[in-house]
Amino acid sequence: MNKELQELLSSPTADVPDVGRICYGLSRNGSYDAAKRGDIPTIKVGRLLKVPTAALRKQLGLEVAA
Repeated sequence: MNKELQELLSSPTADVPDVGRICYGLSRNGSYDAAKRGDIPTIKVGRLLKVPTAALRKQLGLEVAA
């Protein structure tokens, strides 16, 4: 696991464009399109769309920290 991915997964939530770029090699628009389709797990926090890193870890096949 590279350093950028470790930093991304170290907080409870992450930004959609960052997840798309780091995990899937997507552009900003591609990341939001993937989130809209449900390919990237998201939650709404007010007006913001965030990616819960626990769900992302599960999707990527990484162990969820206890």
